[in-house]
Amino acid sequence: MNVVSLHAGNPGPMTGSGNWTYLLPGPAPVLIDAGVGHEAHLDALFAAAPSGPADVLVTHIHSDHSSGAPALAARAPHARLLKVLWPDRDGEVPVAWTAVTDGDDIQTGSGPLRVVHTPGHSPDHIVLLHAESGTAFTGDLLVQGSTVVIPALHGGVLADYLRSLERLTALGIRRALPAHGPPIEDPLALIAHYRAHRRQREQQILEALAHGPASIAAMAAGIYRGLAVALVPQAHESVLAHLVKLAAEGVAERVDDTWRLRP
Repeated sequence: MNVVSLHAGNPGPMTGSGNWTYLLPGPAPVLIDAGVGHEAHLDALFAAAPSGPADVLVTHIHSDHSSGAPALAARAPHARLLKVLWPDRDGEVPVAWTAVTDGDDIQTGSGPLRVVHTPGHSPDHIVLLHAESGTAFTGDLLVQGSTVVIPALHGGVLADYLRSLERLTALGIRRALPAHGPPIEDPLALIAHYRAHRRQREQQILEALAHGPASIAAMAAGIYRGLAVALVPQAHESVLAHLVKLAAEGVAERVDDTWRLRP
């Protein structure tokens, strides 16, 4: 499979070294994720595909993946901007989105990419599977050397994320190209690690609640010791995501500003 990796040039506390976007060249080039609109990213894209992409597949609406869509549309007005629709948030990026759904095939110069709906990190998240090579473009589902934030206040659902990991395991992918970090050469091992990590985190929350009602801030402070201040809100959302899962399972409940184990 012919893939050109293009860096979006947006390092930061939440994006790490920044986002990767991926171009599949051919008669009708396909770009995976839109970047953030930086000129250097656009220049590299059009150097690799002078006519611009025919299709831009956005893995989800989070700004580091989608906010470059208007700049892309201005330079390649013929390009289709494709994603699973999330009506509550798609309007944040002022372009005409074309809907894709689970199971759709998008044709590329290297063969079809299958759309695999993988909610959890966000309701609209997708993975793009190149079945012939066993390669998956995984967006924010996997990150080598880190875990994935489940933003419970912004559409993230931990139970959905765990099911998406199970689905990806069942597909038997052999290589993953994520939106952040290096290629993942053993994605199934990373998925197994993620699932074990989530079980461990859930156990830590249950142990905290075993001592009595506790706030999210107190639980996060005890679990994420020494965390950089900029990442504390994400830690709170991660704890909340686990609590929402436990509440759905009848294990925990919210009482005012604290959470407790159900009697």
